[in-house]
Amino acid sequence: MSRVGRVERTTKETSVVVEIDLDGTGRTDISTGVGFYDHMLDQLGRHGLFDLTVKTEGDLHIDSHHTIEDTALALGAAFRQALGDKVGIHRFGTCAVPLDEALAQVTVDLSGRPYLVHTEPENMAPMIGQYDTTMTRHILESFVAQAQIALHVHVPYGRNAHHIVECQFKALARALRYASERDPRAAGILPSTKGAL
Repeated sequence: MSRVGRVERTTKETSVVVEIDLDGTGRTDISTGVGFYDHMLDQLGRHGLFDLTVKTEGDLHIDSHHTIEDTALALGAAFRQALGDKVGIHRFGTCAVPLDEALAQVTVDLSGRPYLVHTEPENMAPMIGQYDTTMTRHILESFVAQAQIALHVHVPYGRNAHHIVECQFKALARALRYASERDPRAAGILPSTKGAL
């Protein structure tokens, strides 16, 4: 059974199409108009082994906020759709990823209950190209709200803003991959004592 999610989201500010295949090989086709964000979404697909297509047209003449936010909302909704009934998955995933001087630790629960805990070093460079570094938390908030997952992201140290943000996306990709993968020992079983996720 294929685990593919596809979401089209159109507002007066943006037009977004996201498609994700949880059982892919890491093939990506990303275009948001924000170069660094494209790079981060590429990391998500490649390290999660998700086939990921993202096409966003937004009001970049204002700034990148709406484009980044609406893409994250659509991505979360597509991820949730692709998970389906969640029967037979691991549910939990965790990963720590270093990138030179920076380290990201990510833990996820595909719980059906959206919750985010996010910490990263203060006083980072405010911009990476067109990417406002304060948007990382907002991306995660938007993704979590639509994917309906619990997500803890902690960057205990790092100096370079590029490294700090990138290791978060790489660790998120791996944690989501582990959590969403099918567990051969739990085929046909919903990983919840409540009987619902």
